[in-house]
Amino acid sequence: MIDDLDRRLIALLRADSRTPAAALAKALKVSRGTVQNRIDRLMKAGAIQGFTIKTRPDMDAHRVRAVMSIAIEGERSGAVIKALKGFPEVAAIHTTNGRWDLVAELEVETLAAFSATLDAIRQVEGIAATETSILLATQKL
Repeated sequence: MIDDLDRRLIALLRADSRTPAAALAKALKVSRGTVQNRIDRLMKAGAIQGFTIKTRPDMDAHRVRAVMSIAIEGERSGAVIKALKGFPEVAAIHTTNGRWDLVAELEVETLAAFSATLDAIRQVEGIAATETSILLATQKL
């Protein structure tokens, strides 16, 4: 069970996962031991699955990023998701409602790689239709 203190701790870690436990404790007005115990418990429970870094936007400026909306034939969503997980170019897969069954986030190095990835994904058995949009710019919140 995640409480308000856990949520505030997670928010601080999302902003900067390298913040020392002592600084987190001060911001949350709890002891350092409480912070460390909470982090350990959240990791053990799977609420925190890892720590990562953020790069400057220009570090990835050369990469081609896109979202692909995918319609699935019949009851083949499990097989399609399994196949998509095998593509290193697929950064994330989201289930959705409405016209499209899935949305896949794609990241590749070049337009040629992007084209090849689209061709390969469209060959996955169970995919009925796709619609892909290249992400031109991202506004960070």
